[in-house]
This record gives sequence, structure tokens and C-alpha cells, in this order.
Amino acid sequence: MVNVTYGSLRTASDGTYTFEPLGTDIIATIGDETSGFDPGDIAWVLTSAALIVFMLPGLGYLYSGLARRKNALSMLFLSLVSLAIVSFQWFFIGYSLVFSESGGSFLGDGRNVGFRRVLERAVPETNGKLPEIVFATYQLMFACLVPAVLLGAAAERSRILPAMMFIFAWTTLVYDPLAHWIWSVNGWAYKWDAGGVPVEIASGTAGLAYSYFIGKRRGYGTERILFKPSNVGNVVLGTVFLWVGWLGFNGGSCFAASLKAAMAVFVTNLAGSVGGITWLIMDFRLERKWSMVGFCTGAIAGLVAITPAAGFVGAPAGALIGLVSAAVSNLSTRLKVSMRVDDPMDIFAVHALAGVVGVLMTGLFAQSSVAANDGFSAIDGGWLDHNYKQLGKQIVWALVGLSWTFVVTYAIMFVINLIPGCKFRATEEAEIVGMDEVELGEYVADYAFHQRDLEGEYEAHTSSPNDIDSANKIHLTEKGMGNGKENNNHGDTPLPPTMPRGGLAATSAAADHDGGSDTASRSLSRGRSRSAHRGRMSRVDEGFDELEMRMVRTQSNAGGI
Repeated sequence: MVNVTYGSLRTASDGTYTFEPLGTDIIATIGDETSGFDPGDIAWVLTSAALIVFMLPGLGYLYSGLARRKNALSMLFLSLVSLAIVSFQWFFIGYSLVFSESGGSFLGDGRNVGFRRVLERAVPETNGKLPEIVFATYQLMFACLVPAVLLGAAAERSRILPAMMFIFAWTTLVYDPLAHWIWSVNGWAYKWDAGGVPVEIASGTAGLAYSYFIGKRRGYGTERILFKPSNVGNVVLGTVFLWVGWLGFNGGSCFAASLKAAMAVFVTNLAGSVGGITWLIMDFRLERKWSMVGFCTGAIAGLVAITPAAGFVGAPAGALIGLVSAAVSNLSTRLKVSMRVDDPMDIFAVHALAGVVGVLMTGLFAQSSVAANDGFSAIDGGWLDHNYKQLGKQIVWALVGLSWTFVVTYAIMFVINLIPGCKFRATEEAEIVGMDEVELGEYVADYAFHQRDLEGEYEAHTSSPNDIDSANKIHLTEKGMGNGKENNNHGDTPLPPTMPRGGLAATSAAADHDGGSDTASRSLSRGRSRSAHRGRMSRVDEGFDELEMRMVRTQSNAGGI
């Protein structure tokens, strides 16, 4: 039976408690145990949980902006459906597997299946600061976010039904054990005083396994896929949502409205800021242009890396973590080429490797004095506190997380892929048309339907300008674009189909097609491509101008203007 009232508990000199009815704390009694909860702490943690919900559509907008527009809505869909699927999984079995009161060192025992007896118990993971229902709700949001992060690897070639089955299975078999090991007071890694892994490293490593299993996109490595963001505005919007949510993500992990929470929020924002600036400068040194996408990517790398350290490191260490993580992730975006994997969202570089940086630097810069800002945490710290063995523990824990996640993720996908009708890889026709049309029958906007890129071999228009209904349907040729004459199919070299993102995408394709190795991109960072042949680009721009003028003159003669 639940016994809850309001008041305050006063500690007497002999260690006994007396009840004061005029207080505002929530007093809960279970059997012979009485606990007092501060409403301010409860409000802060519930608010932090709500902030994390913003991260789900934030991921969706980020991934949809980076994907081609015919696949944009599917990215939003997978991010939001992750919230619903994991919410049920957490209620049904997930919470019990992770935080069961009587669980073992490796997994919970199912005591709280269906959220039985999850209400007013003081949770030892919060030093008795929170009732269990508040703690369980907050941890739910962590569980919802992680599979949404890794499913960026599903971009542009994964079917949705097996992806949804994967979310449930992966959360149960990968995330729940990792979270139990490190966050439950019964877990072996918790007793070992390690930190990090279940969010950042797990999501990035699982994304890598997903990318390997599902294979490369159609046309990967050719001019067919000039991977430029379809909507940079959505990338910015998604980053803002993620940034705001991350403040609750790390600030709420202190489980109290305390100085420690304030420090966690500050270093989180600082690491994200330094990470964004670092990536921005690294791209500028190659491109001589400022990149909005680069800034957003660097900020996310910094936010990822500071997550295991927030609440345990000071501000200077937080800035250094943001700098190092962004630099490592920026340079690591090139690894996918040598690793022969199609990782369109750079999940491995930006999440897994930045997470590894954060876990290792936590072992270096964690301080007992910073952790004690909440009034009850006591840790040995890292190298700064002369606890040199902590770095070794962090290395071993990171390797365990990487190995467990990759192997089990691949096994889950292998089994689901054997189920009839649950093949992960979409058909070639579906890739051409786009996941939005085939899997959802809806589009992120109406122009995504009317002007979607079908990657087809469009025939050159040889008729008069009256027959030209859309510049997106013209199969441009070098001769036609260069001299302004009518295009033809005799003797001209056709340019490869390009992504329908305006003149710049088309001109980049033209320059890359003509320039060969000399026109290779100077940076393989996400969303960055630049040709060295400015003369070619100028000729193509002139061709577009002439084509537009011919269309205007035709419409004028017909009375259209």
C-alpha cells in the first residue's frame, strides 16, 4: 500500500527522524522505510526528461536534412516511431531488465515487468533523491534516443518494417544489458567505477554494423550520389533541438537540482560550442568557405563526447574534450572509404569515435571535487586526482561496449532478415523512387514529389523549348550546355544524373564528370564537395542562364507573361 504525504523529515542528534507536517517535501513510506523527496529535484528531472523528447524530432530533422529529399520523411518517421516502440518496450520488459531491484551483475530479473511496483520506492542509483517512477521515466528517454541515433545508417535503402522490429530487439538485447552493467547499482561495470558507453559508443557502433549489413546505396562511389544535404535549414533545426535536449540529457543525469547539475549543463554547452568552432575551422582550411553543416556536425561531436564526463569534469576539461572530439571525428570521416562502408550520416565517426574520446578523457580529467558538487557523490577521480588505473578501466569498458554492440547488432539483423517479408534492404526500384513513396506513400513536402530525383537515364530533349516542362528532366550534355545549342543524342557525352538541389549540384556534377581525379573533393567531410575547375562551372552556369532565357522568350511569345 502506498503511503505518501507532504512535510519534512528532521534528523535528531541521535540519528532518528522526526516528521514536520509544515514542510513541502514528499514523504513516502514503504514498510518500515520512510523517504523524503524534494519537489524541486523531481521537477528538474521530469523537465530534463521532457527536454530529451526534443532530441527525437531533432535527430529526425537532422537526418532528413542530410538525406536526399525523396528519403527525408522516412528519417523523421524512424526517429519518432522509436519513441513509441521503446516506450512500450521499456514499460513491458526494458526497465525491469536494466534497473530491477533484485537483479544480478549482468541483467535484471524481471521483477518490474509491466511496471509492477514502480512508484514511490527511493532509488539507490540516485542516492535516494528520487522516487522510482520519476527515475524510470527519465531513463526511458535515454532508451528511446539511442536506437533513433543509430538508424541514421538506414538512410535511403532500408525498409521500415524490419527497422521497427530491429528497434525493439536491439533495445532489449544490446542497450538493456549495457545500461544494466554501468547504471544499475547491481551491474559489474557500476561496481568497477567505469563510465559512458550505452548511449554514444553503442549508437555509433550499432550504426556501423547496420551499414555493413545492409550494404551500400545504389550508385555509391559514382556521380549518381553527390551527397549534399537536401535541406540545410532542417539540419540546423535538428541540431538546435538536439543541443537543447542535451542540456537536459546531461543536467538531469545528476538526479537533483544541484551545483553538479549546473556544472554539467555549462560544460555540455561549452563542449558543443568548442566542437562546432573546431570543425568549422578544419573545414575552412580546405574549402575556404564556412560550412553550416560542418558547424552543426562539430557541435554534435562535442556534445557526444562530453556526455560521459558531464558532472565529473571542470570547464577547462570540457572545452578540451569538445576540441579533441571534433578534430578526431572530422579526420575520421575519411575512414568510411578505407573501411568500405556506406555510412551516409557519419554515425561511426561522430558518435562512436567521439564517444570513445569522451570515455577516455573522462578517465583523465574526472575529479572527485567536481562530482561532489551534488553533496553526496564520492568518486576517486581520474589522472588529475592521481587515480591512474581509472583510464585503464575506461579503455577496457569501451572495448567491451564496442565488441558487444557490434556482434549482437549484426546477429539481430541476420535473424530478422531471415523472416519472410522482413528483408532489410529495399529493392532497386524502391531506391530509385525513394523510401518515402514506397514505404510511406507520403512526402516531406509537395515539391519532393513533383521534383524528386529518380536517378534515371533521362532522355535528352530534342524538341523545341515549348516541350520543356521542367529543367530537372533535361539530361544535360556537355555540348548542349557549353554552346547553348539544342541537345542531341549523337556524339555528345551525357552528364550523369544529379541530385535536384539547384544549379550548384548540377554544376558540381558536371565539373566532377569532366575533371577526373583532378577535380576530386578536397574534403570528405559530410556535405562538402568542391571542384577545382571553375571554368567548367562557369560554362554550365551560362548554359542554365541561356536555357532559362529561351524558356522565358517562348512563354512571352505564347502570351504566358
